[in-house]
Amino acid sequence: MMGSYTKPVLFTCTILFFIIVAQENRVDAVEPCDPMQLSPCLDTITKGSEPSDLCCAKVHEQQHCVCQYLRNPNFKSFLNSPNAKKIAIDCHCPYPKC
Repeated sequence: MMGSYTKPVLFTCTILFFIIVAQENRVDAVEPCDPMQLSPCLDTITKGSEPSDLCCAKVHEQQHCVCQYLRNPNFKSFLNSPNAKKIAIDCHCPYPKC
């Protein structure tokens, strides 16, 4: 009777292990917040030009940091500009509500 419980328990533990490992890898994959990573977007923010593919890629990587950047007075005016909102639209990256 004891052996009939071993396989389901082992299977459940294995699934939980893989879920935990996958979650840890997902957390490690998040880019650190570094506003300099958005430098490929500087031309678009200042001149209103079309965002480059690199700019859009960086915006997506740094999306989790935008609210943090908005709290910084050095970056807030750039990120609240109409051109920054245009980047969010053109790059299909929702502008956060902080």
